[in-house]
Amino acid sequence: MNRIDRLTAILTHLQSKRTVRASELAARFEVSLRTIYRDVRSLEESGVPVIGEAGQGYSLVEGYRLPPIMFSREEALAMLVAEKLMEKALGEQTSKHFNNALIKIKAVLKSTEKDLLVEVQDTIKVLKSSSSPNMNQSSKAFQFMLQAISDKNVVATTYVTFDPEQITERELEPVGMFHSYEQWYLMAFCRMRRDYRTFRLDRFSKFRFTDISYSTAKHPSLQSYLDKVAGEQKLHQIVLEVPDGSLKYLANSKYNNGFVSEEKVGERTVMTFMNSSIEGFVRWVISLGDMVVIKKPTILRVRLSELLNEIKQMQE
Repeated sequence: MNRIDRLTAILTHLQSKRTVRASELAARFEVSLRTIYRDVRSLEESGVPVIGEAGQGYSLVEGYRLPPIMFSREEALAMLVAEKLMEKALGEQTSKHFNNALIKIKAVLKSTEKDLLVEVQDTIKVLKSSSSPNMNQSSKAFQFMLQAISDKNVVATTYVTFDPEQITERELEPVGMFHSYEQWYLMAFCRMRRDYRTFRLDRFSKFRFTDISYSTAKHPSLQSYLDKVAGEQKLHQIVLEVPDGSLKYLANSKYNNGFVSEEKVGERTVMTFMNSSIEGFVRWVISLGDMVVIKKPTILRVRLSELLNEIKQMQE
């Protein structure tokens, strides 16, 4: 990226947030802090009202805006792909808001880019995933919790736990949401348990706003919470041996089960996983049938034998 393009991109980035740190700009554009300082000084000299606050970062004077910036051909195509993905990933309700935002963005495209999007529109498809039956419920909860986080509003919910399956009434202070293992999760402070908990969005059967507000200042950030959970979680190292002909059947699902690495040994591949749930992992292994051999840990082999016996007894 040449300097002129970088200066324009820095100005666009400054408009995207209230305050932007120099280190953030340096990381994004892969340049030194000294280069960022020089670039910002150049923007100031050209008349851009940049405000620099020690220890805070850079911001633009309130009300200053650039005229619409044109997108490149590659950026326009990337936007189309993102639109296709979001239609399925977000569900109907949130996808509608996303598409409305994209229409406004597309309005500033050049005629050639608009024609290009029309031409390739039907050449890209995103098929529904196996989790699509829960998508509508997740989407409604996603939009609701997003508003709760924005308004800092305590929500009253009815939640169905997984194991054992129980219906509980809870008042939550939503902190953040994340996507993992093909599901959306909410991290929130549970007033009933007086502690932070993680909830699957599709397991909320009811949710409503209360008249109670809360302060986010007393809560940890979503990232710090996830880091803490990862540090406390007991992970099991699991090693499987897979014949080469069976590797293709694990290609997608391995990443949802803690895949770490693999090593070719003759006509077989040794795969290493790190997973916190022996029970969940062994049920995935059962679905693979005779395509894998458990090398370790012993506890996984023992639980597999127990589960197979339980299945056999159920069929007798």
